[in-house]
Amino acid sequence: MMMILFLLVVPVAEIAVFVQVGARIGAGTTVLLVIASAVAGIWLVRLQGFATATRVQAMIARGESPALGMLEGLALLAAGVLLIIPGFLTDIAAFVLLIPPLRRGIIRFYLRRAHLEGSVTYHAAGTTPSGRRVAPGRLKPTPG
Repeated sequence: MMMILFLLVVPVAEIAVFVQVGARIGAGTTVLLVIASAVAGIWLVRLQGFATATRVQAMIARGESPALGMLEGLALLAAGVLLIIPGFLTDIAAFVLLIPPLRRGIIRFYLRRAHLEGSVTYHAAGTTPSGRRVAPGRLKPTPG
C-alpha cells in the first residue's frame, strides 16, 4: 500500500515542481537543467561506484566484512535510478545519496531500524558443520 501511494505521489509532486520551476525560469531552461543534473549525477555515480567497488575489494582482501561497502554500492545504484527518472525531487534525493557522509548516515539509520533476521552457524576449523574432521587441503570429510 505504501509503495502504491509513493508511486502516485512522486509523479504528481514532480509535475507540480516542474510547473513552478518552468514558470520562473522558462520551459527550455527547466528541461536543460534536468538533463544537466542527470548527466552530472550519472558521472558522479560512476565515479563513486568505482571507488566503492575498489574499497569493497580491499575489504575482502583484508578479510573484513564488505557489508557496509556493498550497501553503499546499493545506495549508489538507487541514486543512479533516481537520476534517470526526470524530475527535481528525485534528483535531490539522488544527490543526497551521492554525498558520502549522508549516504553512510542513511545506511546506518536503516540498519538500526531494520529488523534483521537470520542465523549464523559456527563450527570448529577443520570440521564440517556436522562435526566430521576435514583433512587440510581436502574439500570432503575424511572417512571415519
